[in-house]
Amino acid sequence: MAENKTRVNPQIGTPLAANATKVMMLGSGELGKEVVIELQRLGVEVIAVDRYPHAPAMQVAHRAHVVNMLDPAALRGVIEAEQPDLVVPEIEAIATPTLVDMEAEGWRIIPSARAARLTMDREGIRRLVAEELGIKTSPFRFAADETEYRQAIEAVGIPCVVKPVMSSSGKGQSTVRSEVDIDPAWQYAHAGARGAGEKVIVEGFVDFDYEITLLTVQTVDGVVFCEPIGHRQEGGDYQESWQPQPMSDQALSACQHIAAQVTDSLGGYGLFGVEFFIKGDQIYFSELSPRPHDTGMVTMISQDLSEFALHARAILGLPVPRIVSHGPGASAVIMAQGESNQISFGNLHTALAQPHTQLRLFGKPEVEGERRMGVALALAENIDQARKLATHVAASVTVTL
Repeated sequence: MAENKTRVNPQIGTPLAANATKVMMLGSGELGKEVVIELQRLGVEVIAVDRYPHAPAMQVAHRAHVVNMLDPAALRGVIEAEQPDLVVPEIEAIATPTLVDMEAEGWRIIPSARAARLTMDREGIRRLVAEELGIKTSPFRFAADETEYRQAIEAVGIPCVVKPVMSSSGKGQSTVRSEVDIDPAWQYAHAGARGAGEKVIVEGFVDFDYEITLLTVQTVDGVVFCEPIGHRQEGGDYQESWQPQPMSDQALSACQHIAAQVTDSLGGYGLFGVEFFIKGDQIYFSELSPRPHDTGMVTMISQDLSEFALHARAILGLPVPRIVSHGPGASAVIMAQGESNQISFGNLHTALAQPHTQLRLFGKPEVEGERRMGVALALAENIDQARKLATHVAASVTVTL
């Protein structure tokens, strides 16, 4: 088992007082915003950090800082200035060697600096899972230049998927279906890379029936799992998700075993989003995020404790005795396309006219190109109905730039 698994003190101080329990969020997107809200419900003082002003989590935090988190000196500076009890990375594009150094100095990194370092890019987590732990994944190769890239495609075969080793929301991901796609996929991967990562991963296709996210919570009392979440992606970015995803007991048990094994190895407390491909009872590890997962936004309506509430409890050393399901639920994203720093949302009366529906509008300050701006949530008698309802709600919202 990795380091950073000691029991933490569950006492919580008073925000903005000398005894405040302070949490710093490194990354302040829509997922971080919900974590901040849950932390504040428990009386935690929260500092939000991101590379641009007015990010969603900044709008609900006690204080905010605009910092280039890939700059080691800037990252260390903001942590030392604020003196947080917990440092919580919410994105991959962070100077993780600085976090490793600071953890060794006594700072608490969530879930651990090792987890942040290994999952900052796809190479670290894939090599841990496939090579160190011996867990089955899709075939893959990494490439640092065009020669290695073409060799990787030859080794893996066509069709294959090409991704930057470090990116978010599916940026830079494309499918190579023939020789003519090879050069454009290489260029697109570099254009969509986040941070300094220049490598790409070339993944062979896996024949699967469906894919899931298994939200796995490492707590002071052991590991807890949410019901599996099914999801649909386009271009590597999720469009809708639903819970629970029907699957066999054997496949679910295998996923839980692997998720516990990998998250134990990474160390620390918190919620992890572990992704799998499923073919019958055969499972393949796909990816892992050491934080709440975008597909897990469905839990804001499908469970009594959302993934964000679970993350907050886990990192504070609080118990998670039981997760109660509210029934079949679904989420569907609300997208904006264009360029604007004055976005408005309309037709909300129609969107929310049906019972058992909710909206989350993230409050992102601008859009350049295509950006996820909100999510629709729905409960229903079964998954099919919930998906249709969530999709209807999302489609009813008008976005004006």
